[in-house]
Amino acid sequence: MRLMNYLPILTSYFHIQSKTVNIGIMKVVQFTIPVVGGKSVIIQEDHLPFFYKHLHRHQEMQVMWIIKGEGTLICGNQMHRFKAGEVFVIGANQPHVFKNDAGYFDKPYKKQAQSLIVFLDLEGPLSKMFDLPEMKSIKRFLSTTASGLKARKGYQKAFSEAMNELKNKKAVSQIAALLQLLQLMASSKKWEPLSTETIKYNITDTEGLRMDNVYQYTMANFTKNINLKNIASIANLTGPAFCRYFKKHTRKTYVSFLNEIRIGEACKRMMGGDYDSIATIAYETGFKNVVTFNRVFKQITGNSPKNYIKAFSLNGAGANE
Repeated sequence: MRLMNYLPILTSYFHIQSKTVNIGIMKVVQFTIPVVGGKSVIIQEDHLPFFYKHLHRHQEMQVMWIIKGEGTLICGNQMHRFKAGEVFVIGANQPHVFKNDAGYFDKPYKKQAQSLIVFLDLEGPLSKMFDLPEMKSIKRFLSTTASGLKARKGYQKAFSEAMNELKNKKAVSQIAALLQLLQLMASSKKWEPLSTETIKYNITDTEGLRMDNVYQYTMANFTKNINLKNIASIANLTGPAFCRYFKKHTRKTYVSFLNEIRIGEACKRMMGGDYDSIATIAYETGFKNVVTFNRVFKQITGNSPKNYIKAFSLNGAGANE
């Protein structure tokens, strides 16, 4: 189905303001989540060829269950792989993007991304309720969400079932179901942080657009040979100036950023059995030789490619995800 057929669905989900927010590592679109009259809990279901692909933020905390789809999550100053079955919490006003893998953008759109999202305005109508003494554990949990969270594997099913229950409730029963979901979530042992910190940069719109161009170019070309001259030209900077610029706004080198994307793709292919040999994976994910691939793979995952594949085969799950 052509993307234009999905545009009415997209625009019904979001009202996008015509301004950018100077925060995060690139240009950020400010979303205003439409509030349905007479409702304090906002629930959204996405059935699209791919999730919204631009970095954005909104004032509501977001709990997102990935029903279908896989790709790369940029959240704060970190990158993560996401796949079906996983549950994430995005902090209020935290820049983020769930960018699907390249295959989701191929026409005609044969793949589908599906999610269930609960938006909660921590300063909205329900905020006073969280000040009640009985809400102490929930309020403590909400205070930990600013940098984003990912549910540990053993709890993802319970969270998704609670979110489904919430979706199907009405009126007062929906508020009760929300409290049950939050109570279930209110344990630090059930979560791992998505970002090491919440970073705020005072950068101009031009600088933000420059970083967005770098990100989009990298995601589209990471399997190719990207040298410093190529990527610096995308940012309209000299090579040394680009290196300083990228490190300043992301707290990592561009090579580290590029290698994380490439190794993430390599891990995906290993888990999916989509390869002939480790050498094939190395070359197809942008590495010039197997020796470099092996060294970078172990540096990022903590395992050699062979041990990673072995661990996945034995346990039925990826090692060091």
